[in-house]
Amino acid sequence: MNGQNVTSDPSRFNRRVAALVDATADYAAYNSTRRYASGEADLDVGSEFPRVYSWAQCTPDLTPAQCRVCLAGIIKGMPRSADRVGAKFLGVRCSYRYEIYTYLRGPVMVRLAAPAPEPAVGPTAPTPATLARRGEPTGKWGNKTVVVLAITLPLVVAILAITAVCLCYSRKRRTRRASSEQPAYSANSEDIANIDSLIADLSTLRRATDNFAAANKLGEGGFGAVYKGNFPDGREIAVKRLSRSSAQGIGELKNELILVAKLQHKNLVRLVGVCVQEHEKLLAYEYMPNKSVDTILFDPERSKELDWRKRLKIISGIARGLQYLHEDSQLRIIHRDLKASNVLLDSDYTPKISDFGLARLFGVDQTREVTNRVVGTYGYMAPEYAVRGQFSVKSDVFSFGVLMLEVVTGRRSSCSWNFDESVNLLSLVWEHWTMGTTAEIIDSSLRGHAPRNQVVKLFHIGLLCVQDNPADRPTMSTVNFMLSSNTVSLRSPSKPSFLMCMSPTSSESTGMPGMASPNEVSITELEPR
Repeated sequence: MNGQNVTSDPSRFNRRVAALVDATADYAAYNSTRRYASGEADLDVGSEFPRVYSWAQCTPDLTPAQCRVCLAGIIKGMPRSADRVGAKFLGVRCSYRYEIYTYLRGPVMVRLAAPAPEPAVGPTAPTPATLARRGEPTGKWGNKTVVVLAITLPLVVAILAITAVCLCYSRKRRTRRASSEQPAYSANSEDIANIDSLIADLSTLRRATDNFAAANKLGEGGFGAVYKGNFPDGREIAVKRLSRSSAQGIGELKNELILVAKLQHKNLVRLVGVCVQEHEKLLAYEYMPNKSVDTILFDPERSKELDWRKRLKIISGIARGLQYLHEDSQLRIIHRDLKASNVLLDSDYTPKISDFGLARLFGVDQTREVTNRVVGTYGYMAPEYAVRGQFSVKSDVFSFGVLMLEVVTGRRSSCSWNFDESVNLLSLVWEHWTMGTTAEIIDSSLRGHAPRNQVVKLFHIGLLCVQDNPADRPTMSTVNFMLSSNTVSLRSPSKPSFLMCMSPTSSESTGMPGMASPNEVSITELEPR
């Protein structure tokens, strides 16, 4: 809250702020598909502050009615009695703020002109009743006027009061009905048009993949198998055939696909087609000729293609794509299965994250901090997620840190069942970090070709990302800043926990793995958008 107080006519200032905040909240809820609005209001000429600015926002998955109810709840608690010139409230599903200075970029959506000056209190003409009380003559119409006013005024007031009560009751009923009956996400006509343009016919995708022939199978993950295909116009595609465990109906799936289709970023794989027919649920993506990072990184021969410049490009691109999902997209997406096989490379080795948003398609509640259904790959999972099912954006940061160390060392962070190969990647990196010998564990093809200061910096950032406590891990925007800056000072990392496996399968599990060193953490940060 802004500590500065209003000193001249605070009650008038507070009424003006209340009007602006309410108008901004109405616009955000009912006039913006992004559930966002900014506003400004002129104050009185010659007043202490010439203008006040406001901002209101809800998460886009809320319906207009749900958004307005959420904003009304936090606005009701606005501490106007403190006469502050600025305040903000950041909630999980909705937020608002007002200040006497401009703090937003872009066009203002709501403008309130300066209010008309309040009329001065002066002498008024005597009424007939007054004249009567003074004993002055009122004329033959005077008594009639008094009688008419005495009868009609109470009647009008009563009618207006009853009408107001009925309107308020009706509005509350509509709001409650909309909040309880409407789905969590309501697609507008523009959204439907966008997703309809992606609809692909099942027969087309069957022909494109030769009826999902084994020869065209590129791989299989926790959400289903992936097949290479060709559209009739010659475009190469990768078709993900979602497994039957996705139990959502067509309507629900379509709403989720709208959200996924809206995610557009250079470092995300682009969705080019969707098919929901005959119990098949298929997603068609742009085809990446260099396939996934793991097919090159862990191949003794092909790994030589990845020189130091390409590896830096891969790490930076993944970090930017993840920041977009966490912080810059309309709806925050927690990937929950970031790994080398879920990062694809185009012909220029530009990394593109795949499988983002698929946890939503499988009915995983992204708004909860704890889940009984752990979706991910051991070796990449954050300790709090693998052991207790607790997740947040910091769980993805942990996975990114593991992936980053894999790219630098060329070693898998996998669950080995060979006793002689059971050295965990994180324990290996930590051991060499403490001894100052990290140069010994970089990929052999990089030795003598990678600047030592950059190598040490990447190991340092990677270890910060895999800290035990989620609060000690940086956000992805901070990671991107650290990667791009040559002068930033990095704090010292502490020893990470080393996860052990329970079964040789990965991708999706409902069991909880054991740990070599227990990690007692709880997630306290679930950042609002």
